[in-house]
Amino acid sequence: MEVEQLRKRKGLSRDQVEQATGINKATLYRIETAQARPQMRTFVALLDAYDVTGEHREGLINTLKATRVTGEEGWLQVQENLPGQYATYIGFESEAIRICDYESSFVPGLLQTEAYARTVISAGRLELSASEVEDRVSARMARQRSRPSHQLVSAVIDEAVLCRRVGPPEIMQEQLQRLLDESEKPSVSLQVIPFDVGVHPGMQGAFAILQFDPTVSDIVYIEAITADLFLDGESEVRRYNEIFDRLQGLAVSPEATRDRLAQALTDLK
Repeated sequence: MEVEQLRKRKGLSRDQVEQATGINKATLYRIETAQARPQMRTFVALLDAYDVTGEHREGLINTLKATRVTGEEGWLQVQENLPGQYATYIGFESEAIRICDYESSFVPGLLQTEAYARTVISAGRLELSASEVEDRVSARMARQRSRPSHQLVSAVIDEAVLCRRVGPPEIMQEQLQRLLDESEKPSVSLQVIPFDVGVHPGMQGAFAILQFDPTVSDIVYIEAITADLFLDGESEVRRYNEIFDRLQGLAVSPEATRDRLAQALTDLK
């Protein structure tokens, strides 16, 4: 198998790969002998360890996307026009067991309606063509449909998200109703940080923490205008987890959040 050839070409033993990446030797053996399909995050870690770059790397990643097991939606493989960093995030997101998402200006992507998503993507990314906007909207909707039932979403949003008018009133009405519906699900925790809290750590910008099983380190994702950032350093991840815990503590409870959503919806009607 090519994964094994890449390791041997690099001159690494399975013990050395385990030490460098944290990927268990047994897991690596099963991947190399085609007994298991690697998760995207695991595969990317191996490619990093083997210094696989450029078109070779892109081709291998695309091959992995195209071999998703039958029965899964397999939508990643058809999103060929998405930028590499965004596609990488989507792969990580699909494998996370919990997503901690803080947003200061917009509704979290996994909780957006299609009309809201189209409006914020087209207005926030002026460099995108109409077809590129639609690619991203389609990807966002597919992410929602394919989200694993066991995956937990803990979202904290600034109250500004509820007050900012995105599109005509009917778009915001639909979006607020969607947030109310999502907040009732046991796999979703949604909290709002009220204006009267004043200055808080989240005002420096939005971020998401992707948490995996205990054997895999968390990843912090920050979407920026010119480039997306992935942080996995121990001190960086710990700091962002501390910030998220702080933001949850400053926010009102999920129950009080539903009350605020209902009031915001009433105010629009």
